[in-house]
Amino acid sequence: MKALQFRAIGAAPEVVTVPDPEPGPGQVLLRVTAAGVCHSDIAVMSDPEVPSELLPLTLGHEGAGTVAALGDGVTGLGIGDSVVVYGAWGCGTCPACAAGKENYCAHASELGIHPPGLGAPGAIAEYVIVDDVRHLVPLDGLDPVRCVPLTDAGLTPYHAIKRSLRKLVPGSTALVIGVGGLGHVAIQLLRALTPARVIALDVGEDKLALARSVGAHETVISDGRAASRVRELTDGRGATAVLDFVGAPPTTATAGACVAMEGDVTIVGLGGGTLPVGFGALPYGVNVMSPYWGSRGELIEVLDLARAGSIEVHVETYSFDEAPLAYERLRAGKVNGRAVILPNDEQA
Repeated sequence: MKALQFRAIGAAPEVVTVPDPEPGPGQVLLRVTAAGVCHSDIAVMSDPEVPSELLPLTLGHEGAGTVAALGDGVTGLGIGDSVVVYGAWGCGTCPACAAGKENYCAHASELGIHPPGLGAPGAIAEYVIVDDVRHLVPLDGLDPVRCVPLTDAGLTPYHAIKRSLRKLVPGSTALVIGVGGLGHVAIQLLRALTPARVIALDVGEDKLALARSVGAHETVISDGRAASRVRELTDGRGATAVLDFVGAPPTTATAGACVAMEGDVTIVGLGGGTLPVGFGALPYGVNVMSPYWGSRGELIEVLDLARAGSIEVHVETYSFDEAPLAYERLRAGKVNGRAVILPNDEQA
């Protein structure tokens, strides 16, 4: 089968041919219908600390497919069922996993358990093995192409926003920094879940136009004046919740300059930025968080929001052979929304 692999640190991903996988006991084989492209992949491919034993690595931690085969002992699914993959795989038995929060599994690292596409073979392939039926969620009529990004680009901002919901009351403000794949979904989630005023920051007018189209009340160019502009728009108070989907040093600094007293700063992006915490470093009572992905239960909730029409991902589709181009465009900041690869459809 064809697969898109990261084969050397710093090198572009390649379309290669690999053996067809077969499910072992407890595993599920999916014929992939759609796979999302994410900035996390670029971060991994650029990381000199990636263990050599993980390479070559088939990319794709956002996956949707139909059940093609079941390993021994698998129940609860039928051949042809349409599902998405919950990617934050854990041990399944620690307290966090028992609560469905495998994204915070206490033992995954020591046990060598990796998410698909981020250590285990991923979904940008004609077929993918899923380690356990608990990591699959039925689509129940949802379009896999439009919904596959929700497994990360929807789940991650949903998890981040839920941590601040009690503060996003009438009269509050939420600030979204970075209107990419995650940010444009975050704006929709904020509008669907809260009465907060939503301000969006980005460096490009095209991204700000996308922000307005999905519900942002105000948009601001992310430059040296952005923090003062946010303060002006909030009558000097600042934003109750700041969600940074870039996470680079300039944006984390902006986040700290924009947050209100007793507000939340949530750094989601992998840009390497940090925010100093200590008396006088930030307004009084500010919480700074760096969450990871979301729980399986939260993924089910996100899909329910999509089913209700509350959120919709803007997608660009690519055939398998165009998959390297999708990464080029993502690296250059040219993807508007989320790029989705169709491994078994050359007519993307």
